[in-house]
Amino acid sequence: MALTRILEPGDERAGRWLRETGPVELVRRLTTADGSAEQLPGMTAVRLGGYRLRAAAAAEPERDLAAVAAVGGRFVCPGDREWPTQLDDLGDARPIGLWVRGRSDLRLWALRSVAVVGARACTPYGAHMAAHLGSGLAERGWVVVSGAAFGVDGSAHRGALAVGGATMAVLACGVDVTYPRGHAELIGRMAEQGLIMSELPPGDHPTRSRFILRNRVIAALTRGTVVVEAEYRSGSLVTARSAQRLGRFTIGVPGPATSGLSAGVHELLRGEGVLVTDASEVAELVGDIGDLAPARRGPVLPRDLLDAVTARVLEALPYRGAVDGREVARTAGITADEALGRLYELHSLGFVEREGDGWRLTPRPTCNGDARRGGT
Repeated sequence: MALTRILEPGDERAGRWLRETGPVELVRRLTTADGSAEQLPGMTAVRLGGYRLRAAAAAEPERDLAAVAAVGGRFVCPGDREWPTQLDDLGDARPIGLWVRGRSDLRLWALRSVAVVGARACTPYGAHMAAHLGSGLAERGWVVVSGAAFGVDGSAHRGALAVGGATMAVLACGVDVTYPRGHAELIGRMAEQGLIMSELPPGDHPTRSRFILRNRVIAALTRGTVVVEAEYRSGSLVTARSAQRLGRFTIGVPGPATSGLSAGVHELLRGEGVLVTDASEVAELVGDIGDLAPARRGPVLPRDLLDAVTARVLEALPYRGAVDGREVARTAGITADEALGRLYELHSLGFVEREGDGWRLTPRPTCNGDARRGGT
């Protein structure tokens, strides 16, 4: 707990020190003046001064524990039963620990989770797709993970909550800090119905760098990252690239080719990203054997149900006018008797009609008043 006050999230050098010395010894070296801190690889006087300035404010981690307990939270660190071990894939950049609010088990929820991220200033299309994915994934038993920001993040969380599903938010501030303020109600609902977590101790405020570093946690925690809308320089692409490096699925929802908000997603899809259009396709990609999306096909037309020979007879009739049965037989490549039998079959089905001694297609009105071929 003390180290979350002293070290910034994602500090790989400090992560190495923590791995080599353990948390108790690292705190001792950073808070005492016996010269042991200078022996840490990569430590400089300037860096040590910064750490010790922070350490002075971290002398009572019990206060942070009391503060998070007051809002129904707890602290989870590596080695705890609730720790999501997939975060260990981050190596020395893994979180020191996580401050968590919510009653559910973090490790169990993270085992079947998907990240849905995207632009803050998203379009109505982006908001709709995020909510649609959030609700669809939640209905299929997946936990929807995002960052509780405006735009795509908030829509994904709301989509999951709307169907009574599970959702988690990874914050770039303390779990007792409501940010953004406009999402106070949403964050409160997630604290009650889902989980919210952060690497930062209670009371800490967000910064630009913390938002970027937070994204690696979202990527590592989940089986895959879905990007709904993102510009070329979007932080959501940072999450997607982190997912790629970690061997997670990287997924994108396409948008209009003329939309700058979809430009980053399309660039992702040109690389290793996989295109999806709904929750079933996401579940098929990140899920287990048997989690298959439904087969995609156009509507079945009446003429699709005809056998091959009957369909060939129908095709032998001209677009306009009538022809006799022998002409139909010659065009279809069958005998006159067989052609006649097929024509009567098509007549009973309403595809053709008699006109004197000939046969013609049954006129079918369209929006412009033209007659079209039967069944088309």
